[in-house]
Amino acid sequence: MRRLIDKTLVVASHNAGKIREIRDLIGPLGFEAKSAADLNFVEPDETGTTFEENATIKALASAKASGLPALSDDSGLAVDALGGAPGVYTANWAEREDGSRDFQMAMEKVEEALRDKGAVTPESRTARFVSVLCLAWPDGHVELFRGEVEGYVVWPPRGTSGFGYDPVFQPRGYDTTFGEMSAEEKHGWKPGDPEALSHRARAFKLFAETCLGA
Repeated sequence: MRRLIDKTLVVASHNAGKIREIRDLIGPLGFEAKSAADLNFVEPDETGTTFEENATIKALASAKASGLPALSDDSGLAVDALGGAPGVYTANWAEREDGSRDFQMAMEKVEEALRDKGAVTPESRTARFVSVLCLAWPDGHVELFRGEVEGYVVWPPRGTSGFGYDPVFQPRGYDTTFGEMSAEEKHGWKPGDPEALSHRARAFKLFAETCLGA
């Protein structure tokens, strides 16, 4: 385990929603965060078949390009009735032919696939959001942190907060989707809290406790 001493790091992402959430999480801890998008870094090809592999690819690319520690996130929705899909291909399900991403279309694809399986009751629509954070240094050292939150896929989508598949994911024990929650409700974890709700906040809690001593 390596502690993070630098107070400036790179968020290894070009996803505006993901960058915003990571900045919300690390900002209160006194970090200055630059993003790979801000620095005009080329997005590396995510050729891994696991969240861990893809998170590592992204973090190492930004760490080596910047000379600074880099924090990446690879995350996705894993639906039990679909054999864990879309999983590591969560973003791919949203891709259009022109290269843009349409998450309304992606959510509709998930719903169509569930209906094809006859999954129409909450018990048959169990799913989890998974987030793997990778902290990488320019010398190639990496630390990995995995967070998961269990829940259900709901339809129709509810809420306009968050991003991606948030409007169709209702965490277990809650009556609202991630799309209906404020940023603080979804991932408002701070040092000393016993638990975090979102998958990204749970992974971040492990990162903060391991590498920051928070």
